[in-house]
Amino acid sequence: MTGMFPATSMPDRDWWEALWPDPSGLLLSLGVEPSMTALDLCCGDGYFTAPLAKIVSGRVYALDLDPEMIVAAKAEVKHLGVSVLKWIVADAGDVAELIPEKIDFALIANTFHGVPDQPALVKAVARTLKPRGLFALVNWHQLPREHTTVLGQPRGPRAEMRMSPEAVAAVVEAAGFRLLRVVDLPPYHYGAVFEHKG
Repeated sequence: MTGMFPATSMPDRDWWEALWPDPSGLLLSLGVEPSMTALDLCCGDGYFTAPLAKIVSGRVYALDLDPEMIVAAKAEVKHLGVSVLKWIVADAGDVAELIPEKIDFALIANTFHGVPDQPALVKAVARTLKPRGLFALVNWHQLPREHTTVLGQPRGPRAEMRMSPEAVAAVVEAAGFRLLRVVDLPPYHYGAVFEHKG
């Protein structure tokens, strides 16, 4: 597959900050720990990559399909004074072949709803994780778009694209994961955290 996933374009930086003024706190609530090696899958402009790299002392891989997003993410990581193990410009579905080690934690934020072949992507993530590794997905709640305003404007994917935690679990658990918990991420998101059973 080529090009952007549907309805997953990167919004302006200011509205991420309005939604989540504490990205590190959000990541910690999803279960990332300083001892882990991590992956920011579909990392975009690095809004989560940089704080993730800070938490895990640089033991993070960052992948995005868009080279311009990788450039922006590199700048954000440099701004925070942290580092990344490897920057990868590639399709997310190829991630298992592009990371040279098994990792502890994989994150995909605000993108899963637009993935054309979700089961294939989850299987690829499973192949990157250690047994009992964590896969955290951040998604919009199933609310009408006009109810998810950021800085005065309706934001997020169309309502019919939004996935409930149960719908996400049905896809992810079929690939050898078990749901550990669902974390509310106010105002409009949740995090679903899965453990790899492999």
